[in-house]
Amino acid sequence: MSPTIAVLALQGAFIEHEQRLQSLGCAAIELRQAADLERSFDGVVLPGGESTVQAKLLHDLGMFEPLRQRIAEGLPALGTCAGLILLADHFRTLPVTVRRNAYGRQLGSFHAEGRWKEEQEVEKAREPADTTDDSGTRTALAPDPIPLTFIRAPRIEALGLDVEPLVTLSGTPVAVRHRKQIAAAFHPELDPDNRLYEMFLGLIA
Repeated sequence: MSPTIAVLALQGAFIEHEQRLQSLGCAAIELRQAADLERSFDGVVLPGGESTVQAKLLHDLGMFEPLRQRIAEGLPALGTCAGLILLADHFRTLPVTVRRNAYGRQLGSFHAEGRWKEEQEVEKAREPADTTDDSGTRTALAPDPIPLTFIRAPRIEALGLDVEPLVTLSGTPVAVRHRKQIAAAFHPELDPDNRLYEMFLGLIA
């Protein structure tokens, strides 16, 4: 049975997340009021946007504490950009230290390529050359980079207990996992790579 994923739809870039989840075979529902939290869903996405505005709306609508508690109790969550700040600074369910807008303001947004941490570890463990092409020349296997789009992005500056770096950029973590929470400083919904979504969906029992 396909999972149902709730997307916080109070403000920010939530439609792109819904479209990506639907393309992966999920049902997507929107969280707009407290009554929506009573619906059945298997995970939640906290999108980019303005984290302070989102937190205020969650409080005003009586959604903040019920959602925070569900995430703290193990509801799989994916937070991107502002969603990372919500998890770390507002809900305090993700033990990382973040600095807002560290990658620049709107006009300073940029695109880059990052690397999956586990791929780096595999690459380090490989022999210098471990495949043979048609000419008989042995070449090293290189992991596929992950595209990263940053928009007024926060920087992950410190990791707490049981936080695993997932994606790095120039050696700095830009996506992390803590138990059933995944958070990214970038916007995976704006690039075609599905690996972060697939990892998030893999957290659903």
